[in-house]
Amino acid sequence: MREWLAGCALSPPADESSSCGCPPSNDPNHSSILTQRRIYPSEYFSAAGILLSATSGRARIGTQLTLPCSFACVAPPPILCPPFIYKARLFLWPHLLLQIRRWTKVLPKGKMDFFYGPGRNHLFVPGPVNIPEPVIRAMNRNNEDYRSPAVPALTRTLLEDVKKIFKTTSGTTFLIPTTGTGAWESALTNTLSPGDKIVSFLIGQFSLLWIDQQQRLNFNVDVIESEWGRGADLDALASKLAADWSHSIKAVCIVHNETATGVTNNLATVRKLLDEHNHPALLLVDGVSSICAIDFRMDEWGVDVALTGSQKALSMPTGMGIVCASPKALEAAKSAKSVRVFFDWNDYLKFYKMGTFWPYTPSIQLLYGLRAALDLLFEEGLDNVIARHNRLGKATRLAVEAWGLKNCTQKEEWFSDTVTAVIVPPHVNSSDIVKRAWTRYNLSLGLGLNKVAGKVFRIGHLGNLNDLQLLGCLSGVEMVLRDVGYPVKLGSGVAAAAAYLQNTIPMISSRI
Repeated sequence: MREWLAGCALSPPADESSSCGCPPSNDPNHSSILTQRRIYPSEYFSAAGILLSATSGRARIGTQLTLPCSFACVAPPPILCPPFIYKARLFLWPHLLLQIRRWTKVLPKGKMDFFYGPGRNHLFVPGPVNIPEPVIRAMNRNNEDYRSPAVPALTRTLLEDVKKIFKTTSGTTFLIPTTGTGAWESALTNTLSPGDKIVSFLIGQFSLLWIDQQQRLNFNVDVIESEWGRGADLDALASKLAADWSHSIKAVCIVHNETATGVTNNLATVRKLLDEHNHPALLLVDGVSSICAIDFRMDEWGVDVALTGSQKALSMPTGMGIVCASPKALEAAKSAKSVRVFFDWNDYLKFYKMGTFWPYTPSIQLLYGLRAALDLLFEEGLDNVIARHNRLGKATRLAVEAWGLKNCTQKEEWFSDTVTAVIVPPHVNSSDIVKRAWTRYNLSLGLGLNKVAGKVFRIGHLGNLNDLQLLGCLSGVEMVLRDVGYPVKLGSGVAAAAAYLQNTIPMISSRI
């Protein structure tokens, strides 16, 4: 975007009588601020972008932006974009400044930013999560030539070690510079053809988004919908498999852990149903918020494609989609007719055979970050990591119960160990809780999404996180609940969680 802005002309339009796009002024200093120094496109974009976001406004690419003089005449001249793109003008009127000043402060040189509170932000959304210091340090390095001997050697070890987090020995892994959404598309387009029938479960926002992607990729999607807060309807799946004598169902797609509602599905039962009906459908699993935190057994459960994202339990920055494909999935890829280019596994496999591994430029920093993240997981022990998440999830649920609130997840069998969605009383808007937590206590909680917007807030407890950090979060939530008018007894949830944790936290093995 910066490069695109830099290519735009910075000159006033012919029909304007002042350089800032405002009506003519008799003040000789009216435009002097604009001429005292050069204002760079990136600074203009920063200011204009926040002005737009603060008012929920949107400007298309190619829109000519003009800031009025009420913005203290510190705005640069309007950006004139290439004539073949939209040519329009978006005026941001003076009354918008009141809303903007509530959230931002105009800083020197036309930049705008938030003032952060002292200490660290307490990040308890269900991803992205806290990044541990060893991972940050590992990524703090310059770029390297990915065709040098060093990067292929690093990549080779990563591809092998990543198999361990999926618990597979037969799978083939792909490290794709993308998000979980890109990993979804990779799983679908490499194994299926347009028109193929898919059974997919709708249980929350992220399963909904995956279904939307499946439909837009022209697959024939048979949606099994459940009430939000409930798990996948596996009885309905059993009925569909039993009736599918012709094996027209080519794949079953399921989100292992739905972060919008805090629901974890039973993948072992899905595999059992497929085997009982001797059905050859592929099993494609979104493990974005479960892998490395909740028990996941790719080989044992017969998962054909599993995927996760770097910003969840791996505790890395966003930007790496990790996909693991079974031999059956790789065989299906040979006949799949879906169009794919960037996500094509065949390109990767070709470079794997060559020993260079990358069909395009990887993020060197993320590769070193992944190395450090895996080392931390293996040092703690993957089973211990999963047990830690189970402990944190249980402690959070005990706190919610002590507060007198309900879990959005309707049955214990579906409880998630990475996120808890908390239902608020009818007179409370959960968005106010999230906003208050951030503005007063520097605590980041998850919003309710879609059908549960305003009805739940979410506490994320995944990634590189320990028990005392969680207790700090629960203490903050209690204060926020009091702030918004819910009569919680301060310390009640913290006490319930602490009593459980004090009896279950193991000794740190390296310090014994």
